[in-house]
Parts: sequence; structure tokens; C-alpha cells
Amino acid sequence: MGGRGRSRTQRKHFVQSRENNWKYTKDDPEQQQNGTADDNNNNRENSNPSWKPFITQNIAFEEYYKEQGIVPPEEWNTFMDCLRSELPAAFRINSSSQCYLEIQAKLENDFMKSLQEEGTDGSEVVAIRPLPWYPENLAWQSTFSRKQLRKNKILERFHEYLKLQNEIGNITRQEAVSMVPPLFLDVRPDDFILDMCAAPGSKTFQLLEMIHHSAEPGSLPGGMVLANDVDVQRCNLLIHQTKRMSTANLIVTNHEAQHFPSCHLKRTYGEGSEPQEVKELDIDQLLFDRVLCDVPCSGDGTLRKAPDIWRRWNAGMGNGLHGLQVQIAMRGMSLLKVGGRMVYSTCSMNPIENEAVVAEILRRCGGSVELIDVSSELPQLVRRPGLKKWKVQDKGMWLTSYNEVHNSRRAAVVPGMFPSGKGYVDEPEHGDDARRSQLRDKGSNGHSQNGVGMVQDPATTTTILDEEASTLPLERSMRIVPHDQNSGAFFIAVFHKLSPLPVTQKKHCYQPGKTTSTGNFQAQSLPKVKDINADEVEQVDSVGNQLSEVIMDDANILENGNDKATLDTDPSKIVEGKSLELIKPSSDGNAGPELVKGSRKLQMRGRWRGIDPILFYHEETAVGQIKAFYGIKESFPFKGHLIVRNTDIDHVKRVYYVSKSVKEVLKLNFVAGEQLKIAAVGLKMFERQKDVSTECVFRITSEGVPLLLPHITKQIVYASPVDFKLLLQYKSIKFGDFVDAEFGNKASKLQFGCCVVILNKDNKTLPEPQVDASTIAIGCWRGRNSITVMVIALDIQELLERMLTYSEEDSDSLLLENKPLIAA
Repeated sequence: MGGRGRSRTQRKHFVQSRENNWKYTKDDPEQQQNGTADDNNNNRENSNPSWKPFITQNIAFEEYYKEQGIVPPEEWNTFMDCLRSELPAAFRINSSSQCYLEIQAKLENDFMKSLQEEGTDGSEVVAIRPLPWYPENLAWQSTFSRKQLRKNKILERFHEYLKLQNEIGNITRQEAVSMVPPLFLDVRPDDFILDMCAAPGSKTFQLLEMIHHSAEPGSLPGGMVLANDVDVQRCNLLIHQTKRMSTANLIVTNHEAQHFPSCHLKRTYGEGSEPQEVKELDIDQLLFDRVLCDVPCSGDGTLRKAPDIWRRWNAGMGNGLHGLQVQIAMRGMSLLKVGGRMVYSTCSMNPIENEAVVAEILRRCGGSVELIDVSSELPQLVRRPGLKKWKVQDKGMWLTSYNEVHNSRRAAVVPGMFPSGKGYVDEPEHGDDARRSQLRDKGSNGHSQNGVGMVQDPATTTTILDEEASTLPLERSMRIVPHDQNSGAFFIAVFHKLSPLPVTQKKHCYQPGKTTSTGNFQAQSLPKVKDINADEVEQVDSVGNQLSEVIMDDANILENGNDKATLDTDPSKIVEGKSLELIKPSSDGNAGPELVKGSRKLQMRGRWRGIDPILFYHEETAVGQIKAFYGIKESFPFKGHLIVRNTDIDHVKRVYYVSKSVKEVLKLNFVAGEQLKIAAVGLKMFERQKDVSTECVFRITSEGVPLLLPHITKQIVYASPVDFKLLLQYKSIKFGDFVDAEFGNKASKLQFGCCVVILNKDNKTLPEPQVDASTIAIGCWRGRNSITVMVIALDIQELLERMLTYSEEDSDSLLLENKPLIAA
């Protein structure tokens, strides 16, 4: 979506476009905090004279889209009225959350019915409803205003409920149409998925939900999501968003999407020279089953929530992004496995950013890629087929063919922007070069039009229609327009990769000094078409011009992508174990660096400046203590799945857990020379406790409890609903103060240190630990005389609210009388 892969100026505009719908002065912090318009405009205007609404019209915008025929003329007024109206809020229930069915039931049976019965302002309205096209009623839309929110207690309670669930990670606030692209990826639990332009992370979170949805408690899906973004600050936002998921199946990287590195071994090792660690890798090149290519765009589909776009919109915004969009999409297609699916999407209505890009992808890929007809999928989603005809506007002039583009504008307006995709050089040669050069500088009868020379070759007038139409099946793509279902606008195209991509080598593109993995490049010696892998894709610049048709190696990608790195080690020497004493082959066959004592002066800082290194954690003493203290079963995949971001073995603060799929990617990345710039990876499972005397200094984190719980046999104790509530409410309780004396006695017999308290919902006698998908457990600390909760306040509040659904007789217990159940 808009905002990713931009220049500094473009990112500034992106941030401005997502400011509040109303302007405020700097000395009005209350209005800045509220972030939305007050319905009582007169009162706001009187109290703040500097306030004024954004202008919601742009003549150039209206003329442009009328000419493009985005909607029929009879729908134009309805279309524009909808664009000027407030966008309904939407949110999605996290289907991998333990309590997603409880949330769904609460929405359907509590809030939805209560609001329908009571109504607002004396009339019955549907304040919230599920989106009919989203599977399993997991996505919802709300239509109430802030004025109604202040006046209606049920709405206010609903709003507070949503805020809490969003912070916990049980729901995600997201624009409705933004939820659509991942649904067409047809994600399966074992898929390797690449989200090329991922920030701020709503779609990434959605993809993680999909692969985790069917996972059993204590197990992880076989797939993984690699989420990438070019901007460091937006990467931090992405990491913050996805942390709510608590997943071990995610890698976050920081690269330019159009130059995303090929993580492979082919250029690091010659034939027959691969070390044992390389031969044991499950994969030798990182390719993906699914690619989400939600590219940076002009963002005019978000006008309803970003009204500043009205003021600054112009046709050049889309033209300027076309080349970058093609470049990113082609890179994504090259990283896609044969048989895989890629979704290209934008939040723009502009055909130059949409259909023109899709057509260019199909032309470049030839028969190796097909555009899928998904009209039968999500049948309740109202969508319109992609356009077959459109025009290009440049400097206020409408162009129907590349032959009409003046020489001075051919760097900005390229053939791929037009429906046919034909450039002047694609037409048959008629006459000599001098005659064609003369025609380029003049109109068809030797005169210029509007002061600009228009190209019109008489020899080709019969082959160029008044308005070009594409012969490609672009109607299989889809455009969502706002007034069809009260939403924003979006464009989506779904591709299926049938075979390796072809690339045409042209003699005039030869650049001296460029080399490939096979040696010096000789354009004449290569066939015109050859199969390429993920690292062998035609590169284009930001306006669609071809940079080079030689095969790009990772050094070129790094250089072109401006990903500056400090290369502290030679990748080939890392594998051979010669560059640093800190690096040595893994003792258990897991390729990659390990921590080695006595090498702190030579500790590896990693290839990427500013990024902490990722190291497999094989410290046998600490790992052995963890396994023995918690009684971790041998069946749990523990060995080789622990990583750390700190090379000081005696001061490791956090230990992270990664899934098998992520582990394989990390191993490949290590032996391939750290081609991936990894900003975040792994589920934080253990954290060191400072200044404590215990047999195990590492406690289980809240994020790690759900995954590890079915596999631990020690440091577990079951609590009745009454005692569980007491523990949540008071944070720390002495052994003798629990209602159930037996529980207090069992807790006192635990070893000093971290423990897990499990809710015994039915107060049954449990001879041995029983864990299923509905089990509620919290990490605690067994102190000298008490049990203390080690859970953040938000989690405590959410658990207490869930506890209200259990038996009322427990809540009426003597010790709970006159005590609030909701934590402050």
C-alpha cells in the first residue's frame, strides 16, 4: 500500500496524508489527541478560529478519472459523494487467538444485539456488523460517530473493549479493503510467504493468522512469513505490530523490495567444494510459495481517511511510481516458486499504477505467468473487472499511444504505461533513420500541436487506434470502488507462475565490467532467451527504463539498493571457520555461527551495520538447566531452535525460539554470507532474571508460555477460578492466603524461581497436567513466601474480563466481596 519504498519526500507526503481529517493549531493538544472531527462543527469553529476542514475537491482529479472511465457517468455523483464521506472503521478478529470464538460470540450476542435493541438518538441503526465477504465472520465494520460514542454507554463500552483487544493482539484495526489481498493468496499452513512491502504490518499479521489458524497447542505450522520494508522506522512499526502475534514463524528484513537479495549458495561455492554444513541444508535458495506485492502507490484510494490527498493529487504521482511498481513486482515474481501465487495490489485507482503494471508483468514474463480469474472467490465481495483501455496524461496532455510522446518526455512516459505496451522501436521499420528522426520532432503534417511536437508516423497510423486497447486478459484483475460497499478503493491482481521466467538479452544493453556467476558477460554468446532464477531478473529504474539486462548478482543488488553494510567477515571464510575464532561449525550439524568463550575481542558484529547479529544458542550448561528445571520433554523440538542477539555468552539477556522453517532460512543465510538484513526474528521464550539465586536464572516469558506449556512437566500448579482471580487482582499472594489451602501448599513445594499457574476452570482433581486449546495459564514467580504474577497490566486486565464469564458463585466468594474484578 502507499507509503512503502518511497523517497524521503514521498514518505513525508505519506505521513501527511494520514494525518487527522481536520487541521489544528499546535497549541490545541486536545484536538490533536482526539484525531477525528467533531460532529458539532459550529462549536469547534467557535472554540478554535484557526480550525478549517480539508478541501474535498480537486478539478484535475475529477477530470482525470472521468476520462479514464473508472465508473460509468451515471454513477459519478454517487462515487464522488462517497469519496467525500467519512470512512467506516473496520477491524479483524485474530483467528489464531485462543479466545477468538469468545470475542466473536461477544460481538454477535452482546454488542450487536444490544445496540440494535437500544438504537441511537431514538432510531434503530446497525452500529456494528460483520463484513459479509470475509470468511467466518472474522471481520467487522462499525459506523458510529464520536458524537454517538459520547452519548451511548454501550457504544462507549464497545469502544473500550476494542481498544483493549487491539493492544493485546486479539483483534487488529484495519481498513476493510486492505484485508482483501491476503485472502486471494490461498495461504496454506506450510507455505513460505514473502510480504515485500509489509509496513505497517496489518497484512503481515493477517498472513500470520492464516498459517497459525489450524496449528495445535504447543506446535508450530510448517510455513513462515518473511516481512520486508525499506524504511527503518516503518520496520520498527512493523515489528511492534507483529509482536502482538507472539510468533516463532516470522522474519522481518530491511531491504529495498526491488533489490531484495537472493539468499542462495550458488555463487559462494564452486562445484564439488561445498562443506558438510552446506550439504546438510534443506534448502539452497530462498524461494516462496506465496508473494504479497502490495506496492507503494499514490494512495488516492484512501481519500476517505486521508483527505490531504485531495489538495496535492496530480496525475504525475502515478506516472512517477509506475516504474518502481513494475520493478518490485518483477522482483517478487522472480522470488516466487514455480506453481506459486503472487498478489499485486495498490490502494490507488489509477490504471497507470494498476492495469498498466499488470500488463507489463505479463509481457515481460511471457507464457511463464498467467493472470488468474478469481471472480468465483469471495462471491459476496463487490468488485469490478480491470480496464482494457486507458490513457496517459503527461503535463496536462492526454496521450493514447507512445507514438504521441515527445522526445523530451520519453524518460518520464514509457511504452509500458500504454495498453498495448508498444514503443516506437517496436513498430516495423519504414524508411530510414533520418526520416523517423524528423517525424519524432514534428507532427504528422510537419507541425507541432500546443507547442509540443507530437510523434505520428504516417506509416504506422493504420496500426494505432484512436484509443489503444490491451489484448491481455486484464479483466481478470479487479478494482474495488468506494460506493459499491461503503469502503475505500483498492486494486488487486492474482498471478500464477507456470514456469521459470524468461529474459531477453539485447546486444545494445551490454555494459563492460559487468560479470555473472559464470564469468565475464558476452552479450553475443548468450541465447536470446534463457531460464532465470530469483537473482536473475531484469532490473528497471524508477521510470521504467532498463538499467541492465545482464544477470544481476548480489553485489550489484547491494550496490544498486544502497544497502550499505560493514563487511566484518568474508562469507566463504565463515563457513570454513578461518576468519574469526568466534565462528565454528555447529557441533550438532546445524550450520551457522555459535557462541564460543574467550573470543570477545573477535566477536562477530554481523554484516549489517546497526543490526545485532543472530547466533544459534548452544551453551550446554544454560540449556541443560532450562530443560531440567522445567522438565521439558524430549519430544519438543528444542535443540537448534534457540537463538540470541548478544555475543557475550555470560550476559545473554534473552533467548528466542524459531520454528523449523525459520531455522532453515537462518542457516541458509549464515552460510550464504548474511545476504538478508534481518531486523527481527523469533519468539522471545526465555529471559534472564537479575540478582536471583535459583537453579535456573531464565524465566519463561508470557509470549513463550502458550508454546512451551504442553511440553513442560515441572514448575506447574493448578488454581481454582477464585484463587486465579485473586492472583490476577492482587499480583502477589502469600501461600497461606489462598482460598484453597491445598493450592497454597502445592505452590510452596515448587522450586524457587519461575513457575506456571494454570486455571482449573471446573475445579476438578487432575492427576497429571492437562493442556488443550482452551487452557489459560500465566507465568509467575515462586518466591520465599508467595506467588507473584509476571504478566503485564494489559494482559491481566484482559484475563480478568475473560474470567467474568465463569461461574458466578465463585465470584460471590467471601474473599471477593467488595473487591473490584477489573484491575485499575
